[in-house]
Amino acid sequence: MYGEQIVASGALHLIPLDNINGYDVRPGFYEISGATALREGVNFTVCSLEASSVELLLYHRGDKEPYAVLPFPKHYQIGSVYSMIVFGLDIYDFEYAYRVDGVHDPEKGLIFDKTKPLLDPYARAVTGQSVWGEQPNQDHDYHARVVVNDFDWGDHADPMKPIEDLIIYELHVRGFTKDPSSGVSHPGTFEGIREKIPYLKDLGITAVELMPVFEFDETMGRREVNGRMLLDYWGYNPVSFFAPNTSYTANKEFNREGDELKALIRDLNSNGIEVILDVVFNHTAEGNEQGPFFSFKGFDNRVYYMLTPDGMYYNFSGCGNTLNCNHPVVQMLILECLRYWTIEYHVDGFRFDLASILGRNEDGSPMSQPPLLKNLAEDPILRNVKLIAEAWDAGGLYQVGNFPAFSRWAEWNGKYRDDMRSFLKGDYWFAEAAANRLTGSADLYSGQYQGYDSSINFLTCHDGFSLWDLYSYNEKHNEDNGWNNTDGSDDNRSWNCGAEGETSDPEIQKLRFQMIKNACMSLMCSRGTPMFLSGDEFGDTRFGNNNPYCQDNEISWLNWNRLEENRELYSFFKKMIWFRREHPAIRSDQKPSATGFPAVSVHTNRPWDGTIGSETKALAICYAGKAAQGEDLVYMALNVYWEGQKFELPKLPDGYEWRCFADTALDGTGKADHSSVITEYWMHPRSAAVFTGVKR
Repeated sequence: MYGEQIVASGALHLIPLDNINGYDVRPGFYEISGATALREGVNFTVCSLEASSVELLLYHRGDKEPYAVLPFPKHYQIGSVYSMIVFGLDIYDFEYAYRVDGVHDPEKGLIFDKTKPLLDPYARAVTGQSVWGEQPNQDHDYHARVVVNDFDWGDHADPMKPIEDLIIYELHVRGFTKDPSSGVSHPGTFEGIREKIPYLKDLGITAVELMPVFEFDETMGRREVNGRMLLDYWGYNPVSFFAPNTSYTANKEFNREGDELKALIRDLNSNGIEVILDVVFNHTAEGNEQGPFFSFKGFDNRVYYMLTPDGMYYNFSGCGNTLNCNHPVVQMLILECLRYWTIEYHVDGFRFDLASILGRNEDGSPMSQPPLLKNLAEDPILRNVKLIAEAWDAGGLYQVGNFPAFSRWAEWNGKYRDDMRSFLKGDYWFAEAAANRLTGSADLYSGQYQGYDSSINFLTCHDGFSLWDLYSYNEKHNEDNGWNNTDGSDDNRSWNCGAEGETSDPEIQKLRFQMIKNACMSLMCSRGTPMFLSGDEFGDTRFGNNNPYCQDNEISWLNWNRLEENRELYSFFKKMIWFRREHPAIRSDQKPSATGFPAVSVHTNRPWDGTIGSETKALAICYAGKAAQGEDLVYMALNVYWEGQKFELPKLPDGYEWRCFADTALDGTGKADHSSVITEYWMHPRSAAVFTGVKR
């Protein structure tokens, strides 16, 4: 990237050496992939290991046929890299693509087709994608643009928060503000999120995790079901790894694609909120043998994809193909891509979708020391960004607690989700597992991990029930997806509290609020980094759909009217987020407490009783340490049983006493009597409470 900036600045003076079809050209900068603007013209560099020839195609904006075709001369090729500087090009006046020729032998995985225009794998912007829901063309002939990277970051500084200090808020760029109830001027866009920054800051979250913002074609697989047009709404089918999704912008950004996203990141950062991108390097939108042919297939099919011996596609992603991540060429592309987003966009972290694929060998077998994961973990440019793995894939490789972490990677803790969902809904025989999850999952994250810093704790995410639906539905209701309710997980560990779906029964409504608060308190009082789904804080519903990947409508869009309807939930979330941030003993080990209490301890309804078995119906966690403000003592009690129970609290030294901070069984936001000294406490059925130790 540094060399690219030197070149783009015009620090070098270049002269033409050849003329091809009327254009002055010369060999380019082979180490700078993609298309880069120079003072004299544009540098084009592309790689193909098995091609016999490559042509550069130049188009006027919006045209389907090129106005110029420039073959790369043989002496413009070094190894497998083709590079050419074309003089006199105005970057605002053209789009480009490539044509690549070579052997066509599908059974060997070679499918070169010199008639197909190909999108540059390093394209910084993709044309024809700017209007959401409009398919650019039936042939998927994508063109690229040259992007000017001169965004003014001012005196921007990355927050660079320790991972244990993050409270991650997962959101979909379009769905966050698309509903008219959001009240923003630019719904469904990066600008829409910018307008909601005061809301995010007030809530107290410290990081947003954006679902895919790489360019994708939402019209792939479009179909109509029950009167709704279904699209690839989530965006987990990337077309280009370097290009931002232009349909998420409020305005056209010709040759400045990414400026609105950069402005969003800058403003979030300036408000103390980090930005994590959900990135998809496990597959592409080219699909399987019947899928479109627009980029990687045409450059090097058997380099970019894992292929069976007869040239078919391995499908460990569940989306038709699997990226061959540990091939050196693909490794380099992924590393350069992440560096680009880190340098040019100031991204603070990356969450890797189906990350177990990134650890598979070229034949699909799992590797013990995957070079890609190691290189990302040790890369100096990426040193300060968070690397978060979804440590499983669709091929059955489940690596939670067994991912090649190289003392660097964190994980979405899927076992936290499953064990805590079970325990919180009343499966009290999960108490031992829940104790492990609440205290940082030490049973999972030792050795090559960083202890509890490796655990991203979550109960909900984009995939599965929202928190409201978790306590409103026993079964998934995905009929609107058009697959006869066969899609989506059947293992939801949910409970409808006595009625399936919406109900007017006040007792059930009250219980649902209480269950949601229990979940919130547990998450915010757990060791590890908490993450929750946008809208959970005000009871957003997906109407029982646990796989709304295709629903670009009210099923997926946040209904901001529920913020007022369920203000009580919002206030409780805000209260518990504040509580976590005020008590560092929850997040990490502090200096030893003067009370002599250990940093973390597990109790039942009797203090220091660590005997947890299949009949344990009560659980408590105590955190203790000496923080900047003095003694930091926190005691959280969970009664997941359907009957009330008495809890005894640990005896504190003279001069200290327990006070209740919040009780989910109480009305409103869970306010408790802070004035009463507590030695024992009656816990209502299915409730949670948290206490602090204070000086008298």
